[in-house]
Amino acid sequence: MKIKSPSLYDSTAANIFNELSIAYRSSNLDTAMYYAKQCLTLSEQIVYKRGLRVAYNMMGDIKGQKGDYLPALEFHKKALKINEELGDKDGISISYHNLGMIYGNQGNFPEALKYYFAALKIFKELGDKDHIANGYNGIGNVYWYLGNYPEALKNYSATLKMYEAIGDKQGIAMSYNNVAMIYSQQGNNPEALKNYFAALKMNEESGNKRWEANNYNNIGWEYDLQGNYQDAMKNYFTALKIREAIGDKHGIASSLGNIGVAYTKQKKFNDASEYLNRALSVSKEIGSLQDIKDGYECLAALDSAQGDFNKALEHYKLFITYRDSITNTETTRKTVALQMNYDFDKKEGLTKAAFDRTQDSIRLENEKNELALQKEIQLKSLKFEYEKKQAVAKSEKERQQLKYEEELKRKQIEYNFEQKRIATQNEFNRKQAATKAEQEKKDAIAQQELRRQKLVGNGFIGGFIVVLLFASVFFSQRNRIKAGKKQSDELLLNILPTEVAEELKAKGSAEAKLIDEVTVLFTDFKDFTQLSEKLTAKELVSEINTCFSAFDHIMHKHGVEKIKTIGDAYMAAGGLPTPNKTHAEDVVKAALEIQDFMHRHKAEKEAEGKPFFEIRIGVHTGPVVAGIVGIKKFAYDIWGDTVNTANRMESSGEVGKVNLSGTTYEWVKEKFNCKHRGKIKAKGKGEIDMYFVEGRKS
Repeated sequence: MKIKSPSLYDSTAANIFNELSIAYRSSNLDTAMYYAKQCLTLSEQIVYKRGLRVAYNMMGDIKGQKGDYLPALEFHKKALKINEELGDKDGISISYHNLGMIYGNQGNFPEALKYYFAALKIFKELGDKDHIANGYNGIGNVYWYLGNYPEALKNYSATLKMYEAIGDKQGIAMSYNNVAMIYSQQGNNPEALKNYFAALKMNEESGNKRWEANNYNNIGWEYDLQGNYQDAMKNYFTALKIREAIGDKHGIASSLGNIGVAYTKQKKFNDASEYLNRALSVSKEIGSLQDIKDGYECLAALDSAQGDFNKALEHYKLFITYRDSITNTETTRKTVALQMNYDFDKKEGLTKAAFDRTQDSIRLENEKNELALQKEIQLKSLKFEYEKKQAVAKSEKERQQLKYEEELKRKQIEYNFEQKRIATQNEFNRKQAATKAEQEKKDAIAQQELRRQKLVGNGFIGGFIVVLLFASVFFSQRNRIKAGKKQSDELLLNILPTEVAEELKAKGSAEAKLIDEVTVLFTDFKDFTQLSEKLTAKELVSEINTCFSAFDHIMHKHGVEKIKTIGDAYMAAGGLPTPNKTHAEDVVKAALEIQDFMHRHKAEKEAEGKPFFEIRIGVHTGPVVAGIVGIKKFAYDIWGDTVNTANRMESSGEVGKVNLSGTTYEWVKEKFNCKHRGKIKAKGKGEIDMYFVEGRKS
């Protein structure tokens, strides 16, 4: 469109061009840019600063939507300068917000937060609820990218509250999408999909193509996490088509990357390479450091999956370079040593060793010192708490032992006194009988002799009977004590490990042990509460007993120590009380055998038309404190963050599968085929590498 009539060269015409640009922004970015440029040209000719400001803002917004971040920043900075010259607080706040959004899309999160908070401060001063909502949302997005989900959810909730108060449907749809992202990170796929579809419906009704594409992309990601690649790819391609139609370069890079990663997971390496390289090319074109970083990481994963470790390492080193440029971190001195190791391995032809060494070391380098310190603090804290409890228990035990010994002594004295009384009475009776016999002897010698013989015979028989009774009581008591001791030993061994039981019998107590490497297993039944309502109490107890009895046999078979059951949860551990090097392999074998048992048991119950349990199994390896606490009902137990993490592996897993932490995987990767699930959000633990065990290696 050309400006023909001089009468249009005024501020009203410039404002009309701006309104036309706004009208086309959600449907046709190129047309929107055309009208924004017309507004800029006219405003320059008539020296209309407010027209210049809105034109720069609009052009920056359009470039940002296309992913052209460098020119977008320049346009928004020009708009900010004009707003500052005009002293327009509202305009300044909007420019701050726009700059925060572009920096966030670039991955420059410190700058993004700086501008977002500056904008939010002015929004609140002006009382602009719509912009306050936008401010909270922008801050929430940055925290989400940084993995600070509590802060992200806090800001998203504030956003939703604001949008609901002003009745902004588009804002509410965006909030649904953001809440869905939090559910996704928590591993709650059903709730995530529910909120994504709600957001999609509202965006389709309003015709917001950009957010509609975002919703399709996120829905695809949820299906991808579930391994449902057919639905994932369908949604990824739908998002890509929309983004290409509206010219959203940042979105195009994201869609291409997601499609490439999905192809990698499906082992369609040629397709994966094509889409990942296209994504990287677009990311470089728009200057998005965050997308470039992610692109190199995905290419490294693709190279590794194909066994090309030389190429994978080069891509991984580029990923580290871009990651450090975003987070402003410095490479450590260990990187130099790693490079030397890599050069040596490469020279010797050990390319896989070189890649594994570098990738693992870089991944662990940033965590090692902090984790070591945390581990030391946690273990010392655990030991202190345990020893404190043990000291209290020991004191109480000693008091009970003293009381028992005093009672035993009292009963022994009473018994000795009674025995002496009986002996004295017997002596008295004997002397009395002898006197009477002597007197009767004078009257009838023959009768006296007969009586004497009778008395002697009776005395002999009576003594023999007494001895016999005493012997009977003695042997009966000894056998009873022996049988009781055997029974108590068997009972003690049934609740405590042999080593701990022997120590308890010998010393009267058992010392707590700090064991550096133990593998902990947790199982839990899916929908236990709902299923239990379908069974009688007797049927429920019988079913649990059947399963847990089978688990007990499996643990015994593989040398794994059963720790306890809590309701429908079962806990066991390998590598204690005597440490060993096979604990991780032993526990994974046991887990797979439990998995097989539950599959067979399910088939039997289905054939009988009866309800059945399904199980989740989680495994993690790390340090624990192990021992017994108390003086009654002894129980062998373990404590530590390792136990909590193993429990999270179970709750973050899937029904019928064995879910390993990255730590356990490193112990067993040579023995078992495992599928990497990626970094999964675990409650209270952040993101953790997780793997599904697919079977033993041949």
